[in-house]
Amino acid sequence: MSHKTLDRRRFLGGSIVASTTAACSRKAASNILSQAELATLTAVCDQMIPPDQDPGGAWAGVANYIDRQLRGRFREHREAYRAGLAEVERRAGGSFCSLSRDRQFEILSALDQDKTTRGFISLVAAHSIQGFYGSPRHGGNRDYCSWRMLGVPASPVRGRDQYDFTKGGRS
Repeated sequence: MSHKTLDRRRFLGGSIVASTTAACSRKAASNILSQAELATLTAVCDQMIPPDQDPGGAWAGVANYIDRQLRGRFREHREAYRAGLAEVERRAGGSFCSLSRDRQFEILSALDQDKTTRGFISLVAAHSIQGFYGSPRHGGNRDYCSWRMLGVPASPVRGRDQYDFTKGGRS
């Protein structure tokens, strides 16, 4: 075999290296929010869409959806999220996530009543709804949880595993 000939094994090896490199570089730049901000946002989203017999905003990955969208469509809201989440933490005494659900609700209700922070709460509420009810391909609605709750059939997401929820396993 000459060095100009590309056999299947070398092609696949090169493809794996290229895709792994691309995936690693995407992962390194994936989060706009810090881990602490993301944890606070996750708790806020779980207050916006609380779990009951169905999953809530945290389990559905709503914070992941918002963080992903802050890289693109929601880019202009980055500073609003950073400032709003900092204010949530300030009013919580430094650890919103460690508070009881009732106390978290009180803090968010107070923020919603305050004219200076009401816009942030409205923004998070709107984005939480989008992340919970939108297509999973955008980073939220994990396992089509909101669609299953509503009885909406899950449409396949290109390039992902497909599940048959009626059988409880992969199809």
